[in-house]
Amino acid sequence: MTNAVIVDVVRLASGKGKPGGALSGTHPVELLAHVLRSLVERNGIDPAQVDDVIGGCVGQAGEQALNISRTAVLSAGFPDSVPATTVDRQCGSSQQAAHFAAQGVIAGAYDIVIAAGVESMSRVPMGTTTIGQDASGPGIAARYPEGLVNQGISAELIAAKWKFDRDALDAFSAQSHQRAADAASKGLFDKEILPIEVTNAAGETVSHAVDETVRAATTAQGLSGLKSSFYSEEYAARFPEAQWHITPGNSSPLTDGASGALIMSEEMAAKLGLTPRARFHSFSVAGDDPVFMLTAPIPATKKILAKSGLSIDDIDAYEVNEAFAPVPLAWAHEFGADPAKLNPRGGAIALGHALGSSGTRLLGTLVNQLEATGGRYGLQTMCEGAGMANATIIERI
Repeated sequence: MTNAVIVDVVRLASGKGKPGGALSGTHPVELLAHVLRSLVERNGIDPAQVDDVIGGCVGQAGEQALNISRTAVLSAGFPDSVPATTVDRQCGSSQQAAHFAAQGVIAGAYDIVIAAGVESMSRVPMGTTTIGQDASGPGIAARYPEGLVNQGISAELIAAKWKFDRDALDAFSAQSHQRAADAASKGLFDKEILPIEVTNAAGETVSHAVDETVRAATTAQGLSGLKSSFYSEEYAARFPEAQWHITPGNSSPLTDGASGALIMSEEMAAKLGLTPRARFHSFSVAGDDPVFMLTAPIPATKKILAKSGLSIDDIDAYEVNEAFAPVPLAWAHEFGADPAKLNPRGGAIALGHALGSSGTRLLGTLVNQLEATGGRYGLQTMCEGAGMANATIIERI
């Protein structure tokens, strides 16, 4: 079987996903174009050799509409002959892009492909794509007569089901910031962060290369004073079990970002004189209860472990997206996972969650963690809207 390998994987440092954030003054096409252009330049690849670009983006409206991946390919200066497509599996969009890219290599459809993702939450805010209309239709209304809920309510339901109190959620969240700040201070993100020239609020051109969402001084005590983000009398009556522990401090922040991975066959890497960093080992996708919504990483992980023949203890590092603190905590509880291996460089609560970009962002962090520690296997999983998840296992080469 042809092996699909990761030759390089990079990301932009996070920007706060609101006006005035570090990346908010830059068009999202240019964020992604910078990643694409840099991937080929860093590795001496002729962009004409790229068989396809598969990009993830959730808010495909406005400046992110009309197949932003193709627009970014053209903006990056790639030849007209290089095609691209944009996928939406909600928060797992660029992880799904990596799945499609690697699976295409394994199937023999591609020799070289770029999987990427972008999200400018400052310029295309969440909810823009529905343009105020019902995106569900009568069939969903009939199947779920009480109505589906937003992800914050789902996070509250998970916290209640697994009995995570506020102290546990805030402690985990503070640890995310502490781990990310520690990793940054040691230069552990240097191999994955791609500096980009941006215009700041003062109109000056500056290089952005440090995650804007990480707060090194964060403590659990400091987070404890924040108020619930999602409480309402309506939801409190519907879900009496909810304790209303979810706050801005134990949730991932709105974030701008872009990321990408250069993926190819092992044979092509050898032909080009490039050294693969990891290979794709196993893939899975799963669905789960769309009201609980964020629990699907659990069945996705069960599926991928069964497919791979590996146990959770065989895995050297886990990247479980921190959309909200209860998500990785419930996952870890279900698998008896080693907390030291879980998001060891911090997660999305600190590093940000630029929706369409997060999948390849996690992939880059995972590759670098395995290289730094000499680990062999890494597992990445991502909760997604409507109760889905991707899971990926990579093997360091």
